[in-house]
Formats: sequence, structure tokens, C-alpha cells
Amino acid sequence: QVQLAESGGGSVQPGGSLRLSCVASEYPNTNPCIAWFRQAPGKEREGVASIYTGLDSAYYGASARGRFIISRDNTKNTVYLQMNNLKPEDTAMYYCAAASPQYACPLVLLNPDYAPYWGQGTQVTVSS
Repeated sequence: QVQLAESGGGSVQPGGSLRLSCVASEYPNTNPCIAWFRQAPGKEREGVASIYTGLDSAYYGASARGRFIISRDNTKNTVYLQMNNLKPEDTAMYYCAAASPQYACPLVLLNPDYAPYWGQGTQVTVSS
């Protein structure tokens, strides 16, 4: 049973940084795509960034490009999301998810249904 656990959320002022972690109990397949999503109250779930655990290829949603960096440490079964220059509109619950292998990692950001495994989420609040 694949289990994902997010951590690292919190409250930060605009312009600040946070690093989120997603630890997997195991990966569902070889070289899975792990993605970060976020969901703000009243809004749809949005793809933030995704990465293949076995490659250096990373993909970003429009809101994350240039400010967020996704990375992985396979020795720890962990994927990170470094978030810089945070803005109030980044306030949301952040989730990590492991995608089904038949879907390309960039496409997973566009459709959360492509990921059958989800963590419980970690809250990020950006306010002054």
C-alpha cells in the first residue's frame, strides 16, 4: 500500500520561502511521476510541479514557474518543493500525489485524476 506524507507547511510573510517534503512509504512502480498539487478554498485543485523520480526532468505549472523548484532524494523516497518569493495567492492546501504510470508527468499536472495515490496535505498560508 503506497502512502504519501507531506510536511513543511506553515505561515509565512509575502516574499518568504518554504520547503515542502513528500515522503513515500514505497513507490508504486519504477520511476514514478510524483506531483505537487494545491487547492485553495472554493477553487479547483491545481497542478504545481511534477518530477520523475528516476530522471532529472521536472515540470511546472504556470503559477510555480520561476519561483518553485521540485527535486527528489531517492535515498529517502522523498520529493521536495522549494517555494520562494511566496505570494498571498499561494495560500492553499498542498498535496503530493503519485501518478499512474501510463500518464506522462507533464500531463499529470493538468489532471489530478491521473494520480491514484495522495497524501493528506499540508497547509501553506502567506499573509502579512
